[in-house]
Amino acid sequence: MATTTTFEYTVRDRAGKVVTGRMEATDQAALVARLRQLGHAPLSVAVAGTGLNREITLPFGRSVSLKDLAVMSRQFATMIDSGLSLLRALTILAAQTENKALAGVLASVRQDVETGQSLSVALAKHPRVFPPLMMNMCRAGEVGGFLDSTLQSVAANFEAEVKLRGKVKSAMTYPVVVFVIALLAVVGMLLFIVPIFASMFASLGGELPAPTRLLVWLSGLMKVGAPLLVVLAAVGLVVWRRVRHHHRVRSVVDPLVLRVPVFGPLFRKVAVARFCRNLGTMIRSGVPILQSLDIVGGTAGNLVLERAARDVQDSVRRGESMAAPLARHGVFPPMVVQMLAVGEDTGATDTMLEKVADFYDAEVEATTEALTSLIEPIMIAVLGAVVGGMIIAMYLPIFTIFDQIQ
Repeated sequence: MATTTTFEYTVRDRAGKVVTGRMEATDQAALVARLRQLGHAPLSVAVAGTGLNREITLPFGRSVSLKDLAVMSRQFATMIDSGLSLLRALTILAAQTENKALAGVLASVRQDVETGQSLSVALAKHPRVFPPLMMNMCRAGEVGGFLDSTLQSVAANFEAEVKLRGKVKSAMTYPVVVFVIALLAVVGMLLFIVPIFASMFASLGGELPAPTRLLVWLSGLMKVGAPLLVVLAAVGLVVWRRVRHHHRVRSVVDPLVLRVPVFGPLFRKVAVARFCRNLGTMIRSGVPILQSLDIVGGTAGNLVLERAARDVQDSVRRGESMAAPLARHGVFPPMVVQMLAVGEDTGATDTMLEKVADFYDAEVEATTEALTSLIEPIMIAVLGAVVGGMIIAMYLPIFTIFDQIQ
């Protein structure tokens, strides 16, 4: 087989606009012939990545978020549904997408499609950007001839996931902010304010009350341990990022996440909603059931649901039902199991799964509102108790001095 080389080209299209891009070809002559077949007038052609024109990718560049994918998918689906060609839609997306990283990936996908590759194959070359759910649904849409409706389903799925994540973040933002403020206030008082009072109390003499002695001891400990705590926190964060995806770590952490007080039920509802929505969307888009379960298990985000998907996959492979294995996993409420069983009996599994996902989306919204109203006064009371207790401990010796003077 002849080897191919990646070339950078500049052409003038049929509208007279100057367009640049990349394409693989055996040589420059083959590339020029290909560009002319597409109706372009070549202006310049050069081997990509040579000399000073070599592309440099910065490791700290902006990443592609799920919200970016949701916006892109909706625009893509709208253009395909309106009758635009796949190449023209990809060209428009690459030009108007605000995220530069996503724009570069879309330009690469367009070039692959232009060379004759299918959309799903072109997307599969960028697994860090496009999730397996999107790639497999596009493949099913291409095979079945309903790519437009598949892209609509992908867009709706991503938009629902973005909305769900937004609800969870709104519930977590307040307690996290209050906790950080309380922590900074305590550390600031121990490092800067308590030492001033401690030196003043030492000059006055006498025995300090027990709360004040404890506060002074914590202040001295913080002076010595603060740099060590910062180093340990940084090292712990780096180590956690490296080991958090290991199976042994996930087998311990993931079940605990679903049993965390207060927030555990919220995480459970989010996981069930994501599982049902992804599975229902893929089944409706024509992805084979075993392949759908394999993908949903890998993208569940929690090892407990991944194991449940694996059990369901084994059950379906043996010719049994999907609902029976879920009943053995406590993360799925009885209502989910029963609705899935009814969906299997009536042949409307995808519809039932989407109804379950919609129901738990509403449950997540109600839970986040309840948590916000419950946590707000609790966090204010905790913050007031901590800071107020420290202030009282610092002023107790002053009250003692007044008593001695009297």
